Amino acid sequence: MMNGLNIQQVHGDQFSLLRTHQTHLAAPGDSPQQPESAGFGNMLMNSLKEVNTLQNEAAELSVTAALNPDKVDAHDVTIATAKAELALNLTKNVVDRVVQGYKDIINLR
Repeated sequence: MMNGLNIQQVHGDQFSLLRTHQTHLAAPGDSPQQPESAGFGNMLMNSLKEVNTLQNEAAELSVTAALNPDKVDAHDVTIATAKAELALNLTKNVVDRVVQGYKDIINLR
């Protein structure tokens, strides 16, 4: 084993990489360990669900802080709100770039 590669992985100037973590994307011939995350559409929907979950958690903490301030720390509300805002901003930027890329492809002549 040299530089982290096993001799069986090297074939001339080609070498195969092992999938060492379940969240890594699978190669075309590999069987995915997480079938629900296969494909761009599913990955996009999972990401949008995660953003929605962060937004809901921040909203719930804000309501709880307003109704019962002793039950929730202010820094927890601030952190949850910042996470939700960052996730939403990143999602908005990705959507804007995808739409702009689509428009650029459509306008190619």
